[in-house]
Amino acid sequence: MKKIILILVLFVSYFCYSQEDAWVYFKDKPNSQYYFDNPLQMLSQRALDRRITQNIPLDLIDIPIHQAYIEQITATAGITVKAKSKWLNCLHIRGSQVDIQALSLLSFVDHVSFANRTLNVGRRFSNSTFNPFNKVLETQVTYNYGTSANQIQMLNGHLLHQQNYTGTGKTIAVLDAGFPDVDVAQPFQRLRDNNQILGGYNFVDRSSNFYAMNIHGTLVLSTMGGYTNNQLVGTAPDASYYLFVTEDSSSENPLEESLWVEAAEMADNLGVDVINTSLGYFGYDNPNYSHTYTDMNGISAFSSRGANVAFSRGMIVVVSAGNSGNSTNVHIGAPADAIKALTVGAVDSARNYASFSSIGPSFDGRVKPDVMAQGLNAVLSYPSGTISTNSGTSFSGPIIAGMVASFWQAFPTFTNTQIVQFIKESSDHFTNPNPQYGYGIPNFQLALTNAFSSMEFNSDLISVYPNPVKDLVYFSIPTIGSSKEISIYNSLGQMVINQSSLNQIQNISLQPLESGIYFYKIALANGTKIGKIIKE
Repeated sequence: MKKIILILVLFVSYFCYSQEDAWVYFKDKPNSQYYFDNPLQMLSQRALDRRITQNIPLDLIDIPIHQAYIEQITATAGITVKAKSKWLNCLHIRGSQVDIQALSLLSFVDHVSFANRTLNVGRRFSNSTFNPFNKVLETQVTYNYGTSANQIQMLNGHLLHQQNYTGTGKTIAVLDAGFPDVDVAQPFQRLRDNNQILGGYNFVDRSSNFYAMNIHGTLVLSTMGGYTNNQLVGTAPDASYYLFVTEDSSSENPLEESLWVEAAEMADNLGVDVINTSLGYFGYDNPNYSHTYTDMNGISAFSSRGANVAFSRGMIVVVSAGNSGNSTNVHIGAPADAIKALTVGAVDSARNYASFSSIGPSFDGRVKPDVMAQGLNAVLSYPSGTISTNSGTSFSGPIIAGMVASFWQAFPTFTNTQIVQFIKESSDHFTNPNPQYGYGIPNFQLALTNAFSSMEFNSDLISVYPNPVKDLVYFSIPTIGSSKEISIYNSLGQMVINQSSLNQIQNISLQPLESGIYFYKIALANGTKIGKIIKE
């Protein structure tokens, strides 16, 4: 009897005090109006400019978590705050099951969701389990030196480079496991000399040392921004980059999904255009935390939800499909399943499907992967500066991400939705996608041609005068579409005037506005023109 009592005591003790991961979600954001009135307190001017270009209004998702909520949860005994997400209005926390459940009693808490979903009251889950896997090192290393010509030419990316579309003016955030020696290795010298590495952050260690940890991010970055003459030219050599460490390669824990979303939010704040991530989430060290294929519906996994929000903010999220094609679990993980992610699988140098590349469809039947690029024996740089090859969708993903930035450079006023659609439509299997190949290999020259063809007006024919202006400003617009919408924005990205017109010449009074610089956006049926107006 004493032994039984002891076992029961130990069981109860373990149940009450073992550490669990969970998210605590809040009901509201009480100070939202302050941030709507002061948008630069939550987003950079570059981020606001991206919103203006794509006509994306600010909303509650942009508002930071109420600080008082963070402070109260942080001060709660037995609870450790590990990460936060303003987009999803929640904190990633760690504590005992009892302490975490007690948070649901707080008046401002909407609900608590355990990473171990069997602990969530009223929800039923599959008992299927999967072995955890190393997300960033499932690659096949070879040491065959060569040039990177094939992986660019396969996409007709070299034709964009010849037209000087090399990523200039676009910013890519790389979310990965570490970037050792990017600050010293020769293939990144050009990025350093031109100040194209804008900064970064190590979310795992909560430090500014992002030139550390796993080499995976260094390899990934080299396929986009690396440059060694006659050996390696990345797909976006003139783009700018932020380097974010979100992956702890020594363990597999759902916290990494929260860190991923936190980094994506920072990318949004900094005005990033493209997010590249060669990370995937499916199995965890604790199998109770692991995802199942039923979760791959584009909206369930925490990182997938974050990827969808990132797209809604105007960014393009490029995600590697995963390297599970030869395993018992062949399907894509998260956030590759995200509805709005541009998911990339791998082919070999001859355009054939690479057997390790994870396949689709998503659990809800959507086409995944979206597109393909060379991932078998991709040419890249190691931290030593040695140019070699490596295999995995970890590299087909960033090869595409760099091309996305270079392509978008040609059409800076296009929305992320338009850019992604042109890329998909240029792919060689667009009319007959399949679970291994998705829509196929993009032809970026074809995408460029189609995009230019879609612009049925010459923006140079649109005139705005006088500029500077004291009162009435006139917009002379050729009769191109049936309707014309003219919007005026202040320097904070807030719309201050909006008018629709069928007239060829439309005048708008700026008399009520204070002196300063404003932006106009003319939206037509087949194109957009953006410019500045100086109000005297």
